[in-house]
Formats: sequence, C-alpha cells, structure tokens
Amino acid sequence: MQFDELNLLPHLLDALKELEYTTPTPIQEQSIPSLLQGKDLFGCAQTGTGKTAAFALPILQHLDPDGQVKGKRPIRCLVLAPTRELANQINDSFKSYGKHSKLRSMVIFGGVNQNKQVNQLNAGIDILVATPGRLLDLMNQGHIQLSKITHFVLDEADRMLDMGFIHDIKKILPRLPKNKQNIFFSATISPTIMELAGTILFDPVNVRVTPVSSTAEIVEQFVYYVEKADKRNFLKQLIKTENISHAIVFTRTKHGADRVARELTKSGLKAEAIHGDKSQNARERALAGFKNRTVSFLIATDIASRGIDIDLLEYVINFEIPEVAETYVHRIGRTGRAGASGIAYTLCSSEEKAYLKAIQKLINQQIPERTLKKA
Repeated sequence: MQFDELNLLPHLLDALKELEYTTPTPIQEQSIPSLLQGKDLFGCAQTGTGKTAAFALPILQHLDPDGQVKGKRPIRCLVLAPTRELANQINDSFKSYGKHSKLRSMVIFGGVNQNKQVNQLNAGIDILVATPGRLLDLMNQGHIQLSKITHFVLDEADRMLDMGFIHDIKKILPRLPKNKQNIFFSATISPTIMELAGTILFDPVNVRVTPVSSTAEIVEQFVYYVEKADKRNFLKQLIKTENISHAIVFTRTKHGADRVARELTKSGLKAEAIHGDKSQNARERALAGFKNRTVSFLIATDIASRGIDIDLLEYVINFEIPEVAETYVHRIGRTGRAGASGIAYTLCSSEEKAYLKAIQKLINQQIPERTLKKA
C-alpha cells in the first residue's frame, strides 16, 4: 500500500512526497483509515514505528480549514506528551505534514519562561502539543481554554504514568468536551493503562504492532561481559575497534551520564549528556548537535530515551543494563527504525547478569556474547 491509497488530501500527500515518504508503516496503514472515519483508537506501538504520522495526518485532514478562519482560532486539537523532547518532535511533525495548510500548531512545556508561549496562544492556534504540568498551569491561569477540542491524543501513556503525570491528566480530562475523537498510544499494556484508556476511549479500534516482548528483528544485538570499574575504558575501545562514529549511549543515572560524557570528551570524542537535570536549552542544543552530527555521542538516561528520534541511527550502546527489562526494548528501539538496520551493544557486569537474564526471557532469545576485537 502507498500513502496515496489512504484517501488523504492532496496537500498532505504533497508534503509526504517532499519528505520522501511513500509507503506507510504498519501502524500508519492500520490506524489512518479508522481515524479518518472519526473512530477512537487504542494503539500499542513502540517509538520508531511511525505513530506520530499515524495520528497527525488524520487530524490535519479533519481540521483542514474551509476557507479563511474568522476571529481568534480556538484550540481544536490537544496532544499530551510526557517529555519536552517528544512534544517538540510531535509539533515539528504537525508543521512538516501540514506545511501546505493554513493550520497553526505550537508546543508548550515547563522549564522556560511562559511569556512567549502565552503570546503565541493569544494569537490563536489550532493544534496544541503540551506536557501536562505546563498545560495545567496555563489552564489555571486562564490562558488556555479547551472547550472547543475535537481531537485529543494521549501519547506514550505508560511513560506518563512512570513519570507521575497521572494526577495532572486526571485534572485535565474533565475539562475536555465529551464529544471528541480520542487517540491513546502506549508502548506497554498493564491493568493501570487499560483502566486509564477505559476512562478516555469510546468503542475504540485496537491497533497493535511490535509487541513489547519483541525487538526489531533488523536490530543486531550483542553483549560484552565487562566489570563495572572497567566499563569506561572498554567503551572507548569498543568505539575505536568497531569504528563507531555516531551512537546513543544509555546509562541508568544522570550522574553516570555526565561521567561518561566527560570521559569520552577527554578522549577527544564529541559527546554530550542529556537528562532531566539539564536545562531545556542544553537538552535542545545537545539533541540538535547529535542530529546534525556535530555531536557524535549522546549519553542519555532512560527518561530521555523515548524523546529521541534520529533518522538512520545505526548504533545504540547500553553502558549499563536497565533494571526493568522492557526498558531495554525501548532503548534499542532508537535504532532499526522505519526499516533501517541497527546494532545494539550491551556491556554487562557480574552485578547485572540478573537484569540480562530477565531481558532475554522477555524477548525470548539469547543475546550473543562478543569479545572485543583487537584494534
């Protein structure tokens, strides 16, 4: 199937062609027809499956203005995202796909002065992408009215719950109109997720791709057994012997991310850490540098992992193994995206063998062991 078989408006197809998108991913192919019909949707899909386009394209088509908009534009679409990085990327996608329309979108998040955001809101927008805390704050100040919402998206719902946003979400939901299209995405399914979805969705279409217990088959996975004290030196050797020039390196802690970034920088490699304690400007600068390859290695904590969307990323390195097995799936999902190939290396100390065992049980496969090649 091609995008031009999905009954999308010509200007949306033109934008997709300019982005060189021709064939929809499975989540897009399964979601777009139902969403165009106005149905609610529950989607279980990991990052990298193309879910932003799956909901953004139908929303843009529904909101496409018929002639000039008179007066101040009411917010008609609300998208909630757990992190500033993901919110920014969703807004960028709306702008890219809707570049030939008259629709306006914007993003709001905390950690920055609100004045610029308030000025944009006052000018009138159609689509608002927001993190829950800042949205609730501006709603309480009277800057945001959601009474005209016709489309509501809750993205990365499981990460929302992990980050403690459930109370904010429960405060926002009653202030939305009942008569609207609801779209709910989560990478994992739990009783809590299903309970939350049940309060939002009405007779939804269910779409599931890439089950959480599986990893992309096109991602090659290898494990190196390395003791904790030796890991930083080993990482530098791995980068050298495997000729790795661009990779995300995952650590468990913010402090660990900073230490690894400093160690790589001292060795002459261009590395930046990205985590929740960094300022918004620092995070955006690091991410932009990694995307344009002025930064070679992005050292990230798990809280940032789902907000990182890099085209054609070949390598992911697990400097430390996550305590939760599903987190490993999300980490290596940064590579092998949208049909591209990828390699995931994991450094496992003796203290982490239980975590590795849990991961292999979850994905139902043994990750092959490797030894470092001589440079």
